[in-house]
Amino acid sequence: MRLTVNGRDHEVDADPATPLLWVLRDHLGLTGTKFGCGMAQCGSCTVHMAGMPVRACITTLAAAEGQPITTIEGLDGKVASAVERAWVALDVPQCGYCQSGQVMAAVALLSENPKPSDSDVDAAMSGNLCRCATYQRIRAGIHEAARLLEA
Repeated sequence: MRLTVNGRDHEVDADPATPLLWVLRDHLGLTGTKFGCGMAQCGSCTVHMAGMPVRACITTLAAAEGQPITTIEGLDGKVASAVERAWVALDVPQCGYCQSGQVMAAVALLSENPKPSDSDVDAAMSGNLCRCATYQRIRAGIHEAARLLEA
């Protein structure tokens, strides 16, 4: 099967029912996308498929074929840069395990809504769990990234 990941085409020899998460990690060596729960409940495996955040643990290889996939390793652009700078400036992560999924979800939110309210942030990020409960810092990071985008 053919996948386009981070702008590069790949031939993948795997069962079409294989979760995208394992294709990314085991076949392509892109380990920034994390395994958390395996049931699309925690958001650690969030990637962008055709620009939309999806859970790679339940998205099959067959569903991803022909769709542009972006992982944390391939994230770039103005919004991604603003999120990265805000995350560093506000020291958002604690343990960091969930952060690739948090960042992917934050970039998707700010790409669609560059001035989110607290309730917009809470709604967009509700599917991304943080074991360390840094939700206030994540929300502050998103608002800081939004401010950086205005500058």
